[in-house]
Amino acid sequence: MASVTSLTAHVHQRLADALTAALPETAPADPLLRRSDRADFQANGILALAKKAKANPRDLATQVVDRIAKGDVIKDIEVSGPGFLNITITDRAITETLAARATDPADRLGVPFLENPGTTVIDYAQPNVAKEMHVGHLRSAVIGDAVVQILEFVGETVVRRHHIGDWGTQFGMLIQYLDEHPHELDHEAAEDGAVTGEEAMSNLNRLYKAARTHFDSDAEFKTRARRRVVDLQAGDPHTLATWQRFVDESKIYFFSVFEKLDMEIQDADIVGESGYNDMLDETCRLLEEAGVAVWSEGALCVFFEDVKGPDGNPVPLIVKKSDGGYGYAATDLSAIRDRVFNLKADNLIYVVDARQSLHFKMVFETARRAGWLNGDAKAEQLAFGTVLGKDGKPFKTREGETIRLVDLLDEAIDRATAVVREKAVKVGLTEDEIVENGRYVGIGAVKYADLSTSAVRDYKFDLDQMVSLNGDTSVYLQYAYARIQSILRKAGDARPLAHPELELAPAERALGLHLDQFGELLLDVASGYEPHKLASYLYQLASHLTTFYDQCQVLSDANPKEVVENRLFLVDLTARTLHQGMALLGIRTPDRL
Repeated sequence: MASVTSLTAHVHQRLADALTAALPETAPADPLLRRSDRADFQANGILALAKKAKANPRDLATQVVDRIAKGDVIKDIEVSGPGFLNITITDRAITETLAARATDPADRLGVPFLENPGTTVIDYAQPNVAKEMHVGHLRSAVIGDAVVQILEFVGETVVRRHHIGDWGTQFGMLIQYLDEHPHELDHEAAEDGAVTGEEAMSNLNRLYKAARTHFDSDAEFKTRARRRVVDLQAGDPHTLATWQRFVDESKIYFFSVFEKLDMEIQDADIVGESGYNDMLDETCRLLEEAGVAVWSEGALCVFFEDVKGPDGNPVPLIVKKSDGGYGYAATDLSAIRDRVFNLKADNLIYVVDARQSLHFKMVFETARRAGWLNGDAKAEQLAFGTVLGKDGKPFKTREGETIRLVDLLDEAIDRATAVVREKAVKVGLTEDEIVENGRYVGIGAVKYADLSTSAVRDYKFDLDQMVSLNGDTSVYLQYAYARIQSILRKAGDARPLAHPELELAPAERALGLHLDQFGELLLDVASGYEPHKLASYLYQLASHLTTFYDQCQVLSDANPKEVVENRLFLVDLTARTLHQGMALLGIRTPDRL
């Protein structure tokens, strides 16, 4: 598939060539091209280039204009102010470029692939075994999934990794208790023999509370539980089998939550803390032999000049504890070794809460000192902020407890279903369609609210706003898409067809020029791991569409056939772009709402 050269890229190249011809010593020249309210594009780069060459900027701008051919793509180019260039594109070029996108045989809308794709491991959606997922797990899952979809779409090889918490001292307590109360995880047999995620987690929660109570009140049980931790770490078959049961029960629950989030999680992608156990000793040995880690007060530590505690003393990264146990750092460093040397990753992306930034800063620096991260492989944390309530405080229940993720998602679906039901009679939706669309709108609302905010920023979780038909919401975008599908259904025999010979109205031009930016926008989003830029683009696209509706009637007997076909072509391409863009954010676009 040959990607479609955007109008931006085409004009940029013509300007750069003309600048180089006028001022050869400035090559390669960047005209600093951008969209403008004064024309279709404005180039501001001449001022800086003229200053560097000690030339008159307006004279240089005039020389550039004289060297640019007009008529095919560029309709007009004029010098403005001290040396700005205002560029207007021909209507024909806009329509022909969009037609090339629409007829892309690979159905990629002309979006280019990365020039040098590599392999990226994305660590995201990291729940803990035997614990319910809460609102704090939402952002890692949603942001990580969107980045995965976007990178894969532009040609990167992506390896998903769900680094679940499946190891540690609490499992000694749980395993010992289950060993002594073997029927605690028994399920009531459903008609089809299946176990729901809620049933699995309900049993785990009950067992955890009972085990904790026993652990805190019975000294002898506490001793037995601690011995069981040793058995687990030593690989005792019976203990491992019981531990595996906890993991399997938890996965039933995890998969049910991810299914509700409309996310695909494969079992092979789940490689938790336990997956790196066999590497921990070697990781510590390699760090010690390289002089990266040193022993301090019985623990194997890595020190940093710029990381100090309140007392002014260095705060180390503890790789191996003084009691012989391993910290999170040992597991994270072993995971880096595995991902770089076994999975051959070029990039490691960690979608993790911003509050863990110091930990990952020290882990990455340790890996760099050890030579595991170098020019061929790099790692970075895609840090995200906190989900806040309407009051601007961390989102919790009235009792101060962390909100369960499934409760939050269910409420979003219920609210969205009510919104869909209000419109159902007019659209003619069946009850099954109302329920299905309510789920798509509700989950889409939650995801979009997260993804339309820069990841590092906190955001307020306001369901009233999220399911609103007005403003920057997924519902607004979903209704824009459904509205186009309604128009296409009503078009009868008329079909979307580009007519480059037609003049375009201002609203048609604005919509067309925005559609043309889709490919370049996706490459920019992929390079910076910034899905909020895609969300912003799609909202602007829907806004351009609204203006287009208001100013350009699509289906009208008063319009010539060619105008009807061309406008159908514009809205059809808009719908396809909305559909693809929303899909990359993990959001569905129902045909009828």
